[in-house]
Amino acid sequence: MVKIVTDSTADIPEELAAELEITVVPCNVHFGLETYRDGIELSKGAFYTRLKASPTLPTTSAPAAGLFETIYRELASETDQILSIHLASALSAIYSSARLGAEAISGIEMALIDSGQVSMGLGWLVIAAARAAQQGQSLAQIMVMVENMKPRVRVFAALDTLEYLQKGGRVGKTVAALGTLLHIKPLIEVRDSAVLPLERARTRRRSLQRLIELVAELGPLEELAVLHTDAPQQAQQLAEEISFLHPLERILIAEAGVIIGTHAGPNGLGVACVTAG
Repeated sequence: MVKIVTDSTADIPEELAAELEITVVPCNVHFGLETYRDGIELSKGAFYTRLKASPTLPTTSAPAAGLFETIYRELASETDQILSIHLASALSAIYSSARLGAEAISGIEMALIDSGQVSMGLGWLVIAAARAAQQGQSLAQIMVMVENMKPRVRVFAALDTLEYLQKGGRVGKTVAALGTLLHIKPLIEVRDSAVLPLERARTRRRSLQRLIELVAELGPLEELAVLHTDAPQQAQQLAEEISFLHPLERILIAEAGVIIGTHAGPNGLGVACVTAG
C-alpha cells in the first residue's frame, strides 16, 4: 500500500490522521529564541495562548531534511511506494526539505506534491490520497487524482481583527487602527500560495454571512471543513448554519494551526472546501 506523508501545517485532526495512517512530520514553531515542534512540544491550545501574549508574530521553519530521510527510511521498510504532500512551496521551505530527504532514498518509488495550499486546503488533498491508498490505488493513480483535485480546493477565512495581519506586515498600522475603530471584519482567501484580501464587513455577523455566500457561489461541494482559531463553539455554530450546503455529519471541524492562526489571530473562522468534480 502507498504510504502518505504530510507536514503538521495540514491541520488534519489527529484521530483522522491516525485512522487513515497518515504520517505527519512536525514543522518547527519559533517564538523569539524559543523553538517548538508543532503538535509535539506545542499543542494548538498552547500556541494560541502564546500568540495572544506575544508582541511579535511567531515564525515557522521546515523540518530538517534528515528528519524526512529518517521517516522515509522507516516507511520504506513497510512499503515500496511513498507519496509526500506538503504546504505551498512559495510559503515555506518544507517542500524543499522533503525533496532533499527523498533524494537520499533509493530502492522505492518516491513522489512529492506541492499542494499550493495551507491548512485543511492541504489537508483535504492528503486525506483524499490516504483514502485512495487504503482502497489499493497505485502511486501513479493517486498522483493524478491529487493533481486534478488541486484546482478545486478553496480556503476562505473571516478574521475577527486586523491586528495580526498588521503585525505580519500585511496591512499598515493606520489601516489596522482604522479597522479597529470601525469594527471592520476582513475576509481573506488563501489561494495560489498567497493571502488575498477579499472584502471588509462592518460586523462579525455580516462577515460570516458573506463567508457562507462565497462558499454557496462555488456550487456543489465534495468536501467541507470549518476551520477555527481557538473558537470551537463558534465553529460548531458556523457548521450548523452552512449545513444547507453540505450534510452536517460530513462537515469536518478543525482547529487551524500556525499558518492560518498567525495571520488570522484568535477567534477567526473559515472554511476549506473541495468543489464537486
